[in-house]
Amino acid sequence: MRLELVNTGTELCLGDVINTNAAWIGQRMAALGIEVARQTIVPDGGAVKEAIAEAAARSDVVLVSGGLGPTNDDVTRESTADLLGLPLFEDAKARATLEAYFARRNKVPVASNFRQVMVPAGATVLENPMGTAPGLYFPAALGESRGWNCHIFLLPGPPRELKPMVEACLEPRLREWIPDGTSRRVIYLKLTGIGESEIVESVEKDLEKVPGLELGYCIGKGDVDVRLAGQPGPVEQGAEIVRSRLGDFILSEDQRVIEEVVIQRLAERGEWLATAESCTGGFLASRLTDVSGASKVFGHGFVTYANEAKQNHLGVPEDLLAAHGAVSEPVARAMADGCLRVSGSDYALSVTGIAGPTGGTEEKPAGTVFVALASKGQETVVKKLFYPVSRDRFKLLTSQFALDMLRRRLNGLPMP
Repeated sequence: MRLELVNTGTELCLGDVINTNAAWIGQRMAALGIEVARQTIVPDGGAVKEAIAEAAARSDVVLVSGGLGPTNDDVTRESTADLLGLPLFEDAKARATLEAYFARRNKVPVASNFRQVMVPAGATVLENPMGTAPGLYFPAALGESRGWNCHIFLLPGPPRELKPMVEACLEPRLREWIPDGTSRRVIYLKLTGIGESEIVESVEKDLEKVPGLELGYCIGKGDVDVRLAGQPGPVEQGAEIVRSRLGDFILSEDQRVIEEVVIQRLAERGEWLATAESCTGGFLASRLTDVSGASKVFGHGFVTYANEAKQNHLGVPEDLLAAHGAVSEPVARAMADGCLRVSGSDYALSVTGIAGPTGGTEEKPAGTVFVALASKGQETVVKKLFYPVSRDRFKLLTSQFALDMLRRRLNGLPMP
């Protein structure tokens, strides 16, 4: 099955918005055994019609995201109808749904909103529970007059609207059209604490010997995905090779990131975590609280950027700071121990370092950071790291390492 993705939006072409939809859809399709044959990004307006026509002429399925809104440059609906020679009519159910959406928010729709309930004859309305623009499905038969044999799906562009509609409206139909798709399996082994080249050196030669196994890598934010695809037998054989060689580095096999893994593990154990941050400025706590359910395991997050804050909130001794400096092993240890004591948590992570590019010295250059993990009934562990990178990358890598320390302790694995 050939599937193409057409992403519409001038903001995507200009780089004002990063196209995260394409990556997510590609992964979802791969899990079904469908490889996205081509991704096209076009600005709003007339280019949309041309892109849809080109994709539909050579594909079995075309998914178009964006351009279903109320403004005059949202022309995906009208362009598709024009291509297929279909008249538009107002769908009563779609109108009622839109009016109810606004009523729940104590608002009144304006005239332009009702463009979104215009439906081409023969198309199926796809419910959008998260927004005002319904999606549309055009069966392949509607394109026969143009010589097409292509199913066309029009979905909203905002990820919070598109993703649930892909899962509820697109994927069930795709499964029906590829009945043997269930025999195909895709595993994403997400690893952290090890680089892509080290992974390749450790497992690639043996993975390439597995008949019928498709292998790929993807570098993420502080982690690396090893993608194994094919029939269940070869995929499981390949996964076992990775597990046996690199098991301690594997975060998940279902694409969960490290903060999700840690939150779930803490919840399973009924334990609590607290954080004390200096150079990361709350980024570690932010990552944790991005996970739904974090409030059940994460109760305290201290941002102690100044020395006075370290003393007042965490009880770090003034003479310790004077003797060793804020960026030091003793202070990182005292921050973690103080955080554990003040919060009453089961675990406490602390970070103190020099994010740069200024502030470094010959002894402690920019990029130097100490990460500590304190736990009830266990010795506090401190690690010194060096990340001479941009400030945002520094925060990411430091928080990733801290969370990996905790993951390993929760799972009884050696410290990194």
